[in-house]
Amino acid sequence: MKVSHLMNDEVRVCALESNLADAAGVMWEGDCGVLPVINADHQVVGMLTDRDIAIATATKGRPATEISVAEVVNRPVSSCHVDDEIQTALKTMRHEKIRRLPVLNDEGRLQGILTINDVVLAAEEPGGKHIPEVTYEDAMSTLKAMSEHLPHHVELAPKAKAAIYAA
Repeated sequence: MKVSHLMNDEVRVCALESNLADAAGVMWEGDCGVLPVINADHQVVGMLTDRDIAIATATKGRPATEISVAEVVNRPVSSCHVDDEIQTALKTMRHEKIRRLPVLNDEGRLQGILTINDVVLAAEEPGGKHIPEVTYEDAMSTLKAMSEHLPHHVELAPKAKAAIYAA
């Protein structure tokens, strides 16, 4: 089964020059936790998560309207191709320990996003009737690999450090 069969092709995006408040608004309106960050050619140059916004806003000592996406975006970007097999995308998710993959076309332009939620919902449970190309074991092994991810360490702004240590 191809990635194109499971991906979501209605993807919200933002630009490097956007600020975190605007990006959070796009996430809120789209009910999503990640935004591919694209350039003028619609190529993905990074990924921004709701967690990135929360941590940056809490640690940089500035309002979200004054923090650019470029300051906190996750790079480099792991992705998959619209014609990749689901198993290839799952292997990338497991290896990179990521829950969401931007899906690109031959020109490297964003076509959609594949999430672990898409995979889990499509997975065939033992004796089930979902998509047999995506097994329950595939979904669970991918989730397990992601769960072993170590958290990022961020450098706290001086004001944030002072507030934490004063408490």
